[in-house]
Amino acid sequence: MRRENPEVATLTAHTQRAPLPASAAIVIDALARFATDERKARIESVIAGRTRRVIPVLERLSDPHNTAAVLRSADAFGAQEVHVVETAERFVASTRVAKGSERWLDLVCHASTDGCVDALHARGYRVLVAAMDGEIEPAGLAALGRVAVVFGNEHAGVSAAMRARADGAYRIPMRGFVESLNVSVAAAITLSAALAGVVGDLDEGDCEQLRARFLLQSIDHAEQIVHEHVRRMAAAG
Repeated sequence: MRRENPEVATLTAHTQRAPLPASAAIVIDALARFATDERKARIESVIAGRTRRVIPVLERLSDPHNTAAVLRSADAFGAQEVHVVETAERFVASTRVAKGSERWLDLVCHASTDGCVDALHARGYRVLVAAMDGEIEPAGLAALGRVAVVFGNEHAGVSAAMRARADGAYRIPMRGFVESLNVSVAAAITLSAALAGVVGDLDEGDCEQLRARFLLQSIDHAEQIVHEHVRRMAAAG
């Protein structure tokens, strides 16, 4: 898919999320009564399955279809964060393929490979790239603790800089004649296997922040409702 396609949107703005219009507790108090019981149950179910144990990293992907497909897979399998190493071009994705999945994720953009790896290492993540001679398979990734898995450019793969900085490699076993997979397929297989046995493990503060954010995304005129709620609280003393 070409980047100039009208259904392609720049997603970098989502990496700098606007702060909540009030504390998470106040946002939830203001909005909860406007959400149906079914919607609130769905939000709780999603949060209960979220984890930051495995983070997919997209390094200089060029096809908006692929980036969007990885975002959908991250949301579907419970990965709350996706990190992106941008090129001179901005991070874009097909809105038709993404289906709004970027709204429910934490997207973190980095200007360089070194910056990305440094940030992940600082938080205690091991960084692994996919390679045919990788030491482990996707199902074993979750046992490593905090791990970031890197998916490289569709044509060139991960960069030499990323290979040099990575802490190791993993492999996706294949039984046919092909030696590689489309990056979005590789990401889906990896995340499905790596997170299959992982239950949601976010702390309560993180869960509360997500609960507030998800309500904001779910209700029409949500920020206006929150601001009015805060005004009434202030008036009531």
